[in-house]
Amino acid sequence: MATEIMAAKSAADSEKITINLGFVDLGQIELLVKEGFYSNRTDFIRTAIRNQLERHEHAVRQSAARRSLDLGLRRVTRQDLEGFRERGETLALNVLGLAIIDPDVSVELALDTIASLHVLGSLQASPALKTALRGRIG
Repeated sequence: MATEIMAAKSAADSEKITINLGFVDLGQIELLVKEGFYSNRTDFIRTAIRNQLERHEHAVRQSAARRSLDLGLRRVTRQDLEGFRERGETLALNVLGLAIIDPDVSVELALDTIASLHVLGSLQASPALKTALRGRIG
């Protein structure tokens, strides 16, 4: 059975995911909700995910550092990219979390300045930018 959950607190800072659970697992979650341990299924699943992430926090941080990942939110503005272009540099964007490329960034500017884009999490950019950068997204 598929259960949909929100990965964070509000639609603005979350990504919807779908998971498949066995009927027994789902029934156990329902029982814990009915017994008042959790307010709903989503609360249970979020808590379980947070507990696992907390349990592996050290490994995540080490891996993120080794891979030179920006943790959390990384916003790329038109001004940022214009600066790269003026200096004749390119940007290797590596994010664990949310990467946002501002809507006023043109496809041309992005292609001139973004050498690579690796996002573990979510990328928010215009459909045109995502299409243009497809070959640089790893």
